[in-house]
Amino acid sequence: MGLYMTVEILNKEFEDHIGQLKSYLLRIAASVQDAEDIAQETYLKAVENYQGFRAESSVKTWLFAIASNLAKDNARVRKRWTEDVTDIARAAAKQDKEFFREARQLQVSSPQAQFEIKEHIAFCFTCISKSLPLEQQLCLFLKELYEFSVHDITIILGIGEAMVKYYLHAGRSKMINIFDGRCALINKEGICHQCSELNGVYNPKQDAQEELIKIKMVKEAEKGDKEHLFDMRMQILQETDPFDSKAAALQLHHLEHNRKVMEKY
Repeated sequence: MGLYMTVEILNKEFEDHIGQLKSYLLRIAASVQDAEDIAQETYLKAVENYQGFRAESSVKTWLFAIASNLAKDNARVRKRWTEDVTDIARAAAKQDKEFFREARQLQVSSPQAQFEIKEHIAFCFTCISKSLPLEQQLCLFLKELYEFSVHDITIILGIGEAMVKYYLHAGRSKMINIFDGRCALINKEGICHQCSELNGVYNPKQDAQEELIKIKMVKEAEKGDKEHLFDMRMQILQETDPFDSKAAALQLHHLEHNRKVMEKY
């Protein structure tokens, strides 16, 4: 027997899933304001159409489908970034005294402005994932991060199972290759050392190497199992709420900087 939807049930379901919904929207739009606006629009759309809900999927899947459709119309969601976004944003930040002044002020004023390497790993994945074609990025997040089934993703995105599986394989393979070539945490020849650099900026008294060896992904990097390392990155993302963590304020500040830089690029 299907669920008979009421406004009361919808409100309860929306409250239960709003955290994941907003983090999903933030990760694909790279904008706090856009994520909040689309989440609100999702709720209004759901209220408008709740009587048409036929329980052919879970309410969570239904809400993510509404949010995904709305997000696809957002220019910031559609705009792809370059794979070297972190390099470009880093160079821009070094020329921007206001960026560091604001970051320092956040450290003083906000309890959510601690820099943690583990959370920066999640932040980095969010930025680089925007270099993927949109369909690959959405499929990757929905399956690997929010743990929807392939069937659920076909409902959310309105595409066939074969295409979902293709987008998942292509997106996963592309991200594995990018990080294998870029990330110095998992490859000694990697060119990106931002985690260690930023730890030195924000935690000058803390040894970056000591912090790095606490991260399972770093300790197992030399085993060379790239698929396993990717899965551990996904675990870090799952454990990191970009709106509610010890580093949320600082990382969102960084994300806003990266977005502004890439919109001009």
